[in-house]
Amino acid sequence: MANFERIVISEVGEVTIVRFVDRKIIDADKIQQLGNELLHLVEVDGRRSLLLNFVGVEFLSSAALNMLVVLDRKVRSAGGRWKICNLRPEIHEVFVITRLVRMFDIRESEAEALKAF
Repeated sequence: MANFERIVISEVGEVTIVRFVDRKIIDADKIQQLGNELLHLVEVDGRRSLLLNFVGVEFLSSAALNMLVVLDRKVRSAGGRWKICNLRPEIHEVFVITRLVRMFDIRESEAEALKAF
């Protein structure tokens, strides 16, 4: 398993749970590194069920949202599934405004998301 700087991973059954190190995901270099680490999980480690737990994340930039769109394409093209949980209300509102709620499977809690796999 690779050593990651921007994420912390754990597993529940077949599901890889990803938590973020940064509270504010806004710096371009860190977003690039974060994207690389998430793609590593899919492309190198072969993980097919990802749960991104946003607990503790206070802010996402538009570049971070774009990185999630790229991740969505990669996971789907690999035949995988992924979900998002524990979004702060103000971040969830950004997903609504950008219509990403239609694209992503967003759940309120980690437990709810795990049941949905």
